[in-house]
Amino acid sequence: MALPQPKADLTEARLAGLTLTETGWTGAARRDALARLRQMGLPTARDEYWKFTRPETLTQPAAPAAAVFDSSDTPIFDDLDRIKVVFVDGVFDAAASDDLALDGVTIERLADAAGADIHWATELYGTLEAKGQTPVQRPLAALNTAFATDGLLIHVTGKPAKPIHLVHIHGDDASDAILHNVIKVDAGAEATILESGPAAARFNGCTEIDIADGATLHHVRMQGRDHERRAATHMFTRLGESSVYKSFTLTVNGVLTRNEQVVELTGDEAVAHVAGACVGDGDFHHDDTVFITHDAVDCESRQVFKKVLRNGATGVFQGKILVQPGAQKTDGYQISQSLLLDGDSQFLAKPELEIYADDVACSHGSTSGAIDEEGLFYLRSRGVPEREATNLLTLAFLAEAVEEIEDEALGEQIVARLEGWLSRRG
Repeated sequence: MALPQPKADLTEARLAGLTLTETGWTGAARRDALARLRQMGLPTARDEYWKFTRPETLTQPAAPAAAVFDSSDTPIFDDLDRIKVVFVDGVFDAAASDDLALDGVTIERLADAAGADIHWATELYGTLEAKGQTPVQRPLAALNTAFATDGLLIHVTGKPAKPIHLVHIHGDDASDAILHNVIKVDAGAEATILESGPAAARFNGCTEIDIADGATLHHVRMQGRDHERRAATHMFTRLGESSVYKSFTLTVNGVLTRNEQVVELTGDEAVAHVAGACVGDGDFHHDDTVFITHDAVDCESRQVFKKVLRNGATGVFQGKILVQPGAQKTDGYQISQSLLLDGDSQFLAKPELEIYADDVACSHGSTSGAIDEEGLFYLRSRGVPEREATNLLTLAFLAEAVEEIEDEALGEQIVARLEGWLSRRG
């Protein structure tokens, strides 16, 4: 079926300013992604999974200007012993990055490796993204696969002693970055990936993750703080038998952020936890869209998302658990909640379950409400100032999502950032 002309025009206008790289081992995947994109077209507000989030500023040819936020705060994770990989407006900064050599893992730049004829990432680049287009189309991810200018290729072969930290720096008011990462975790291996920073005025990020049998990947991400930035990120994850994937994202500020997680549990007894917390003020729009497919026996998934909104901010959650035939003994849990600190903010939720097996335990819930007045009264009656009491109750509300972070030290850093945001906006 031909695309409606307005959608085709929108897509071609965006493509006009981009250059397709057809050489090297990524060439075929890029051409396939471009064909997918032209077939589905870029998203509009009429698309079912974009009805809560207007995509115009993510699809227009030029990135809207976004002022660079000058913060005196110490960058998050800076006090950890980690391998730091820095991108400034989507361009790798070798001088600011650490030596990428580390036992148990190889780390390469996509821009350096893509010109080769063969590479281990050939079987993954664009593969999980393409599979993730069904049953829900994700055209911005296809755009990313076709036109990504850089990113990281991370092959975890053991248990590296340090986490790998992707630092995304925004330095140009008009920057428009497209980065694509591929992460392969071999059987029995384990690693931690950290991400932080606003990345660019407009950022399109895509990460494909393949976790083999018995392997584990932890992912902790901090998005912020440049308020005028816009971002669309996608993570496509495939899990093997007895493997573990745990991902947490904290977002503070940002006029528009959409984070998509597409997870497929293909091996028995796999575990996938996807969690997020956001705190937004004013012209803040934050969208978490999650799709988890159970396609194996005795697997566990958790979706835990908490949003704190004030002064007209908007939060969106679209989450689905799909249990395929034969995926017996599935344990699927989904919760999305918002705390509205005034009468002007809103939370829009679309939780879904689709189950084709009869021996499962799946639940979902979504709530939206104001601060707990009884709890506030209790704290006030014991001498706690109203502002401090409100902040304490807000942190308690966010705790379930933050507790999904397995490493206590990382969790403490996330809590410290939340405390800082609340204290500045009390």
